[in-house]
Amino acid sequence: MQADHAARVVIIGSGPGGAITAALLAEAGVEVALLENGPNLPLNSCPPFSLLEMTQKYRNGGLTPALGRQKIAYVEGCCVGGGSEINSGLYHPAPPEVLERWRTEYQLADASEREMQQHFSACEHDLSVSLMPSPGPAAGEKLQKGAAALGWKALEVPRWFKYSPSPAQPNHFRAERQSMTKTFIPRFLSAGGRLFPETRALKIFQKSGRWTVRALAADGQEKNFVSEFLWLCCGATQTPALLRRSGITKNIGNTLQLHPTVKVVARFPDVVNSRESGVPPHQVKQFAPRLSFGCSISSLPYLALTLIDAPVRAEELPELYSRMAIYYAMITTSTTGSVRPVPGFHDPHVRYTLRHDDLHELADGLRKLCELLLAAGAETIYPSLVGGPIVQSADDLQGIPAALDPARTNLMTIHLFSSCPMGENNNVCAADSFGRVHGVSNLYINDASLLCSAPGVNPQGSVMAFARRNTLHFLSDFRK
Repeated sequence: MQADHAARVVIIGSGPGGAITAALLAEAGVEVALLENGPNLPLNSCPPFSLLEMTQKYRNGGLTPALGRQKIAYVEGCCVGGGSEINSGLYHPAPPEVLERWRTEYQLADASEREMQQHFSACEHDLSVSLMPSPGPAAGEKLQKGAAALGWKALEVPRWFKYSPSPAQPNHFRAERQSMTKTFIPRFLSAGGRLFPETRALKIFQKSGRWTVRALAADGQEKNFVSEFLWLCCGATQTPALLRRSGITKNIGNTLQLHPTVKVVARFPDVVNSRESGVPPHQVKQFAPRLSFGCSISSLPYLALTLIDAPVRAEELPELYSRMAIYYAMITTSTTGSVRPVPGFHDPHVRYTLRHDDLHELADGLRKLCELLLAAGAETIYPSLVGGPIVQSADDLQGIPAALDPARTNLMTIHLFSSCPMGENNNVCAADSFGRVHGVSNLYINDASLLCSAPGVNPQGSVMAFARRNTLHFLSDFRK
């Protein structure tokens, strides 16, 4: 088959996994072609967390549900840089106890806390991971206030942001997200890498020791990208879908995990919100990894959407907006779902059904989150429950059911992973300890789908560290 483009390595997907893989390989002198389904847009092409951003940079405008007994809305980036272009940049390394579990249950080699530290440290340096140089948004400070009143553990999560003094406001700082288009994508291009945005991989196949990616290019024509080595970095739903669509199915797309999340809107007597607030980098970890609490983006459109089932009139929101913020309770569960391609459709069928104990955990998390916000001074709390209670005092917490009703609860997640877990346990793992797909030559995975199970923290720090580790391991063999 004739090659329209050829390279020693082809990488599909330019999010954190793909961008780091591409940059490190190109800087090592390897010829690399990087394919991305979405457009190539600068970080400042649109206001963050805006409707325009959703239409420009989200897959399907953010309208992607995991189906099951309950529906869980999830979002994925679909642009050069992937999820790093649209998220809040919160950075957690994988907890040591999680790495130890992966070692024992999945037989994941060379990934202890000590062995991973160099990779976490390198990513933190390359992305300027740091704490805020000044007090954070007021909505986040409410979390800290409530935690202090209850004696719960709270922390500021570092982010991959650069801060510079604001020339207009003394003691204020401008924050610039260090997404992939600000960091590893420019490094990749400077090293001679070739980027193909708006190029959707349709199928992959291997013939005579060479990989071919059949893709729909930006000009609407099908093109063949041929390489010796192929890396899939499309994310936790798209990577398994592409593999299964191409006939590679062993342990692929059977173990999707995520962090189910329920939200509330809290109204305070004082100002907690503004157009400049962004996402506060504060979380409450008293009950982690079982439960985590944090603050979400609380712009006016997001508030209106979260309050869709609450008795708050739309015309009231502009007046109440500055005193309201969105908070979440996130659970860590071992429940797994599946990813399957659907003939004739671009996107896969994602199925995920919570167990009854998960619904108990979510109810407990919702109850504790409301308790936390009451301790922080909230006047009124609106849980995301259809026909649910309005919480104004501790007595109202009794109205939250022991287990959330799937038919009445609006759930979401931004953390998906584990659909192609790595390790030497061939009974469950799709790839070996360094991302090479079991039983297939020269085919690698390097994205969130590799994470063995739910880490209980924001996963992108782990995705980036493992991407670096796996790429350097590949290069050590490549040079021999």
